[in-house]
Amino acid sequence: MTTRWRVLVPWLLATGLLGAADWTQFRGPNGDGVASGARVPERLDPQSILWTAPLPGRGLSSPLIIGDRIFVTATSGAKQDRLHVLCFNLADGSLRWERQFWATGRTMTHEKISGATPSPASDGRRIYALFSSNDCVALDLDGRLVWYRGLGRDYPNASNSLGMSSSLVVTDGVVITQVENDAESFTAGLDAVTGVNRWKLDRPKRSNWTSPVLITDPEGRIRVALQSFQGVTLVDPKTGTTVASYAEGASTVPSSTVSGGRLYVPSQGLTVLELAPDGTAFRQVWRSGQLRPGTPSPVVLDGRVFTLNDGGILTCADATDGRRLWQLRLQGPFSATPVAAGGRLYCVNENGVVQVVDPARVSDPEAPEAAQIGTLDLGQSIIGTPSIAADSLWVRSDGRLWRIGSPSAL
Repeated sequence: MTTRWRVLVPWLLATGLLGAADWTQFRGPNGDGVASGARVPERLDPQSILWTAPLPGRGLSSPLIIGDRIFVTATSGAKQDRLHVLCFNLADGSLRWERQFWATGRTMTHEKISGATPSPASDGRRIYALFSSNDCVALDLDGRLVWYRGLGRDYPNASNSLGMSSSLVVTDGVVITQVENDAESFTAGLDAVTGVNRWKLDRPKRSNWTSPVLITDPEGRIRVALQSFQGVTLVDPKTGTTVASYAEGASTVPSSTVSGGRLYVPSQGLTVLELAPDGTAFRQVWRSGQLRPGTPSPVVLDGRVFTLNDGGILTCADATDGRRLWQLRLQGPFSATPVAAGGRLYCVNENGVVQVVDPARVSDPEAPEAAQIGTLDLGQSIIGTPSIAADSLWVRSDGRLWRIGSPSAL
């Protein structure tokens, strides 16, 4: 657990705004894809599907789990211009409420993705949902509208021909909205209560599908790391002021991962950065050209870092120095980032096959196949990153949501 969450989680739990097992944003509350205390089965079979529910439209966004509610976004219609925010009951998958909106911005996307590619985020009070059309909506947990921003109307040149996919993060009453493209490229800090701009930062003019991540500096201040082809810019989320930068380039597809106070950046393979004691500069810890990720973002688990290329090669390295330990060929292709629980990785390929990997089973680096301990074929194309909460794995496709776990989780 990061220093930020050591400070925030007790307060959020005490106020009832956040449950111990909630999954509040893309790759979870820490933005690292790891649910340390969750008990997801290591062996999966069709009986592991606790329930499944239909979705009214397409989407790649990750489900959010807040208490006894599951939140999912989707888009429908011939032009993908109908925007959906849905809330399901955790226990049985029944629909609790649904809200629909019309897109106000550009809805064209690459056929592989859709308008509901960015993952929503929550601060425990509200759900903030962003769509590829740059429409951003805030709802309370019962579905009442709090505010709506048509960023596609406010900034009509802020789009690209393939679709926008950066997910939201929310901290200190600010919703970080990364809208980066070849023309009107920016990141905005939206007030969580009103939706108005608290700040707006001009960003490099190039299409960018990465998502912001939160990191706590050595003095305990929360910062947001914005990744682009130029590198990483570290920003004060309250003001949008740049406080540090890394300018040696980075990918525009897989996102950085924060673990142990360090930033694992898809840059020149994989580059690990840490902040100077005063938080105003980055220092390179190590770099490895052998750990270049594909579309999935890196995962750090139990002192090891994992990268997955699009074809299905999972690479395991020592997180302290980047030394490659072993490689395992999984059944690809992959777009979704693996998530982890109980020391195991859950990797979902584009054909809907969930593959469970237990790195602790690898005693011989020349025989890493021992790590692959289970599969479950869901039979549908899956591009979005799954979530973990309530001792269950949550997976969504363009038309369905699954809860996967043991019956004792119900």
